[in-house]
Amino acid sequence: MNHYETVFILNPVLSDTQIKETVKKFEDYLVSKGAEMISKENWGLKKLAYAIQNKKSGFYHLFEYKIDGQEVTPFELEFRRDDSIMRYLTVRLDKHAAAWAEKRRERVKSTSKK
Repeated sequence: MNHYETVFILNPVLSDTQIKETVKKFEDYLVSKGAEMISKENWGLKKLAYAIQNKKSGFYHLFEYKIDGQEVTPFELEFRRDDSIMRYLTVRLDKHAAAWAEKRRERVKSTSKK
């Protein structure tokens, strides 16, 4: 199983309920394919560097997970099929990137407890 990280941007006109449903849909898809979810992060509404689909902001989400490599392409196909997804990026993490991601998660946990 390989270690992956996917960041995706949701359309800013979606309601909170629609956002939660969409995130849950993609999480359920990964779990149904045998993925081990390591981390989920909601980065919130962020301004985009350039307009995408005439939108200047979007809701960012991050998934960190372990899954077999052949399951990533069908997962990305689901992103392309969903109109609420504006952009996505999936990267495979090597051991150094995975260690950095773990440190980042710990830093986020420590700042959220304050």
